[in-house]
Amino acid sequence: MSLKLYMDENVPTAIALGLRKRGIDVLTVQEDQRSSADDVQVPERAAALGRVVFTNDADFLVEAARRQHDSQHFAGIVYALQRLPIGQCVDDLEVIASICELEEYVGKVVYLPL
Repeated sequence: MSLKLYMDENVPTAIALGLRKRGIDVLTVQEDQRSSADDVQVPERAAALGRVVFTNDADFLVEAARRQHDSQHFAGIVYALQRLPIGQCVDDLEVIASICELEEYVGKVVYLPL
């Protein structure tokens, strides 16, 4: 079983499309009809769906730190700066999704590039 990803609305569509071409299970907040969800709601929704959040929004790092400090559950966040090339994001996310399980990411933040 591979890791499922939940894309924040700040992530370029090309990343989701590139991952899907490689067989990675991706759901965007737009597809989930959660475009207006705030930084607190997105990790909660991702956890409910058994997915790890991928984002380019540094505000999620603040939310993750708060959750870690307060021992609040979240399914994990993968973060990349917006200037990281799309191809590199797709490559790194494919590796993560192909070899990792959700349990390995619970309560953690992972930074790209790998």
